[in-house]
Order: sequence, then C-alpha cells, then structure tokens
Amino acid sequence: MKKAILLSTIAALCCGLHRTSACTGIALSAADGSYVQSRTIEWSRGVLRSQYVVIPRGQQLRSFTPTGANGLAFTARYGTVGLAVEQQEFIAEGINEAGLSAGLFFFPQYGGYESYDPDRNDRTLADLQVAAWMLTQFATIDEVKAAVASVRIVALEKSSVVHWRIGEASGRQVVLEIVDGVPHFYENEVGILTNAPGFEWQLTNLDNYVNLYPGDAPVRQLSGITLRPTGSNSGFLGIPGDATPPSRFVRAAFYRATAPQRATGFETVQQCFHLLNNFDIPIGIEHPEGECPDIPSATQWTSAIDLTNRRVYYKTAYNNTIRCIDLAGIDFGKTAYQSHPLDPKRDQPVERIAIPE
Repeated sequence: MKKAILLSTIAALCCGLHRTSACTGIALSAADGSYVQSRTIEWSRGVLRSQYVVIPRGQQLRSFTPTGANGLAFTARYGTVGLAVEQQEFIAEGINEAGLSAGLFFFPQYGGYESYDPDRNDRTLADLQVAAWMLTQFATIDEVKAAVASVRIVALEKSSVVHWRIGEASGRQVVLEIVDGVPHFYENEVGILTNAPGFEWQLTNLDNYVNLYPGDAPVRQLSGITLRPTGSNSGFLGIPGDATPPSRFVRAAFYRATAPQRATGFETVQQCFHLLNNFDIPIGIEHPEGECPDIPSATQWTSAIDLTNRRVYYKTAYNNTIRCIDLAGIDFGKTAYQSHPLDPKRDQPVERIAIPE
C-alpha cells in the first residue's frame, strides 16, 4: 500500500511538472574568479513542497524505478547540499564539496530516454535522481561525461523528461540532453538554460535577434519625419517578453551579456537574484480566469550557488529574504543525512522602521 501511494505521488509530480515548469538558469563570473550558477523553479499548480538536503559522505542511496525503490544503489563519495522538490531524493539543484554543481530543467516533448527494462534495475537511474547521483559521485564534468553511459536513465512517468545543467568552479558548464536514448553533451558558453526546444536550437534562435543592442536607438529621418525613441533602452526594442522557454532564453542571454561584472562572488550572487527577478512568473498568466491556486507566484524559489566558495543561496515566493548554506560549515564525515523545508514558516518577514522623534 505504501509503495503504491509513493509511486502515485511520483507520477502526479512528474506529470504536473511536465505541464507547468518554466525554469530559467543564468551563470555569471566575478572579477575575483568566483563562478555562480543561478536559476528559478516554477510550479503553478499549488504549493511545491521544497526542502534543502544534506547528504554526508558514505551515505547509502538507491534510485526509484517505475516499479519501486529498486534501482541503482550507490554510496556518496562527496558530501552534497541540494534543493529538492517534493521528496528529499529529488534534488533539482545542488553542489558538492568538490565544487561540482548540477541541476535539472524540464524538457518536455523534445527529449527521450531508454525504455525501462525491469531486468536491468541494478543500472537504472530515475531522471529526478540524476543530479543527486552526479553530485555524490563525481568531482568534475569530465568524470560525469565518462560515467553517464554506465547507467540507464529512465522516467518515473512517461511524459516526464528533463535535461541537466552541470558546472564546475573553473567556470565550465555543460548541458546534458538525452534524445532517443542517446546522451548529448553541449558546452554552454552562453551561460543560459531554459526548457524546450533543445539547447542547439535555442542558440540558433538567438540569430533572430541580431538587431538588439544595449542603450538607445539613434534619431533617424524617415521621409522628412524625425523618428526618436519614446524612452530609454530602445536598443532592446523587440526583445521577447512572454514566458515561453525560447523567449526566456533570448531575454536571459541578452540580460546576462550586458550585465557588468561584479567584484566578488557575493556581489555576483546578488546580481543573479536581480537578473532573475525579471523571470518571476505571475500566477495568473498560466491559468484560465478564476482557476488560479492560492499561491503568491508560480516561481516557487530562486537559487544562486557560488561554486568557488561552496555556498548555496536561496529565496522563495513566501519569503524573499536571501538565506545561505555554507558548505565550509558542514562536516560531511559526521553530519547526518537530513532534509528541512526551505520555508519552516510560509511568511514574509517585514522590518518595521521606527521613526525617531
């Protein structure tokens, strides 16, 4: 009975995320060499139970399969901190003590894994647990690339497909997409990831916006009429403003490219949060009138991970205060495997200003 309830919960989560996720990822480097990967995670169907997870070295872990908790077994080689959705096993974004970061972004309709084979459960890894597997097992992108062929990545629900962003403190980032059961790795020099279509298509689509540039358009003459910009930032006139993945990719790419480099890792973390504020999705735009759930935003949380200094920062739709987990303060040889809600209390603190007499 418990197994049936668990699998039903997983199926509902996967199906729902397939229809309502709209993640946006942006990466930036600081002048001091710090490298930061940030992202949003969206869920417009209600409260997304999210938690931070601490995995110690030596922790025994096991993947789910479509038939239960009977997939690949693995032991954590590296201590890990992750931000998980619904269950502590489903890390959506995280970092390990070696400085490797990994996260999943939903990729509906364009990706496709190998078919599930129950006779090969010992090598079967659920897509929602790939990030946890990468983070607990590997220190570099090259190690991940070499190991992916050794596992069979499958969906826990047929309509669920994701792709992954993987980064290391050197500033290198790759995207992993699985299409027709074949893994493809792409070097991500643009530092952006959203959802579907595929990463190569998103890069090609940037060519359609070759006319965009920062600043203001010049005054021009047209048949004796003087044409002037009606306001600032007219060089970006025509940048797409909707919430579809291609439009968010274009907008994020131009915002990132024009963002001035900050001096330190923490200043860069702050800059990432400011940039990603532009990608918050209002809850009303994804539902017919009168059918919105009672949540403050479809963007349930936003994170920024400083890979160089091994720090995880996050804020949520319920509490915009930025919180930090510093891996340097965790003894991964002694700490327990544990998880805690991102918001112990769903309430926005407000600082009251006392006016002096």
